[in-house]
Amino acid sequence: MAKTISKASQSQGMLMFKLSLTQSFAIGTLKVREIVPFQPMTQIPYSHHHVIGTVTIRDLTVPVIDMSAAIGFRPITPAEYQSCVLIVTDCLRTVVAFLVRSIDKIIECDWKSIESPPTSVGRNVFVTGITRFEDRIVQMLDVELLLSKIYPHYENAHIPMLTDVERERLKALNILLVDDSLIARKQLSDALDSINIPYSICNNGLDAIDLMRREASKGNAIDLLVSDIEMPGLDGYELAFEVQNDNALRHAYCILHTSLSSEICVDRANQVGAHEALEKFNAGELIEAMLRGAKVLNEASSAA
Repeated sequence: MAKTISKASQSQGMLMFKLSLTQSFAIGTLKVREIVPFQPMTQIPYSHHHVIGTVTIRDLTVPVIDMSAAIGFRPITPAEYQSCVLIVTDCLRTVVAFLVRSIDKIIECDWKSIESPPTSVGRNVFVTGITRFEDRIVQMLDVELLLSKIYPHYENAHIPMLTDVERERLKALNILLVDDSLIARKQLSDALDSINIPYSICNNGLDAIDLMRREASKGNAIDLLVSDIEMPGLDGYELAFEVQNDNALRHAYCILHTSLSSEICVDRANQVGAHEALEKFNAGELIEAMLRGAKVLNEASSAA
């Protein structure tokens, strides 16, 4: 039992960096492939204005995004490029390099210590969480949202056609979506809205487990739980673990999703009791997974 708990609550590395002289930002280290010094770029005609060129890294052509400009800060000028650093990420099934002013350090940070952004930073939709390191406030950036603004086609995943039986089977279930990313919540809700499937939605794991317990106490337990893995407060692994170890909740079919392309994520998802693990930004795969869950739940109900 203790082994499973440690897997569920394992701390996540955070790469801290600077986009200005005073403010610290971070992204999860699982999204980071490598960190390299700035190198000469090739310009791309007709590209998004935040894509400032491409570089070749390990024989791969990688677009370079000015992260400072992308989140609304002062753009990095060409005269500053040589002192900057490239954070090469693998997210949303693509590799990009973010140009940042400097790298700070990698810290270990338990996701339970990450707070949802206060309303005072509400207008900065790219901030998905707040944590503290030493005497500094560190803002977690929503890389998925950044990329979706620059490459809008990420928001438009293919939605499968459902038969009447499949649609009614899903509509009969109590569905909960959990994600701290604004763009992910929008895509997941749009996917279900497009096929007229009702659902509830939470933006963090703590709210989700509270909602699940309230609904279960009213005899309306959640049947399908679709949760992000990386979230402040209570991450997806720990949420799945809590659900599987609560007799009132454990019948839920649990689907974890992530933008990270990693077998580690799938293995850990299975260890904490999740039924499936998917890449976040593919609504078609999400609907297919929910249909598989609906089938499993229907068969279990019929057998009972």
